[in-house]
Amino acid sequence: MAKPKPIRKAVFPVAGLGTRFLPATKAMPKEMLPIIDRPLIQYAVDEAREAGIEQLVFITGRGKTAIVEHFDMAFELETTMRDRQKALDALAPTRIQPGNLLTVRQQVPLGLGHAIWCARAVVGDEPFAVILPDELMVGKTGCLKQMVDAYAEVGGNLISVLEVPHDAVSSYGVIAPGARKGKLTEVTGLVEKPRIEAAPSNLIVSGRYILQPEVMQILGRQERGAGGEIQLTDAMAQLIGRQPFHAVPFAGRRYDCGSKAGFVEATLALALARPDLADDVRRTALELLGATPLAKASAMGC
Repeated sequence: MAKPKPIRKAVFPVAGLGTRFLPATKAMPKEMLPIIDRPLIQYAVDEAREAGIEQLVFITGRGKTAIVEHFDMAFELETTMRDRQKALDALAPTRIQPGNLLTVRQQVPLGLGHAIWCARAVVGDEPFAVILPDELMVGKTGCLKQMVDAYAEVGGNLISVLEVPHDAVSSYGVIAPGARKGKLTEVTGLVEKPRIEAAPSNLIVSGRYILQPEVMQILGRQERGAGGEIQLTDAMAQLIGRQPFHAVPFAGRRYDCGSKAGFVEATLALALARPDLADDVRRTALELLGATPLAKASAMGC
């Protein structure tokens, strides 16, 4: 097999309205909501950089300028911090090499597939990655880095997958699994939000993709799928059998930051993993849990 083309570009669909988090997202993009002291989009960008991504492509919409500004130089802030002899280390992850951040406007909300298709001119004839910032993936090695390593061996298209309870599959894209190759599973089919009884497995697509540029031709047909939207899952399904397609199980923990409960869970888990916060956060959490009626009843043996 010829050596696969390197993955140099990553597409970040960040045009969503974030209605689940209103009113917090009325004036602030949901991707800028902080998990402790870093916005959600920063975790996604850091993951891409770890995987060797050179060019970041943000698919934006109205009201999303704060995302781009976050990765711009803040001359006034940095000058003030220098004058006050404060370290600038906290700002280092926000600096992007000039020319390596591009934005494309998605004028109408027609689904994830449509958002990816908006990046077609930037992607060109290269394979590319897709990262959904709502899915916060935490591991010793980042999810996309794990996928890039697998891509170097098998090429083609890859998606990250996670195992979920069968009664949860109707909320996700689900794979039909084929032959196993080490940790990888061949993908023989993809279904977007199937009925529980019709789901081909309980392995869900978990927000990370490495795709060949031919998917853009399929998305360009503007075919509508579930919810009347242009679904990326439907387009990827048409590549199966024409190109290699594998699922990569993520060795790590996923937090669904598109939900309020998942966002709180991620904040608590990452705080407990930080030496500068863990003791205080654990103590506070235990105090709050001890203050609940359920915890008091449990303590009294009721």
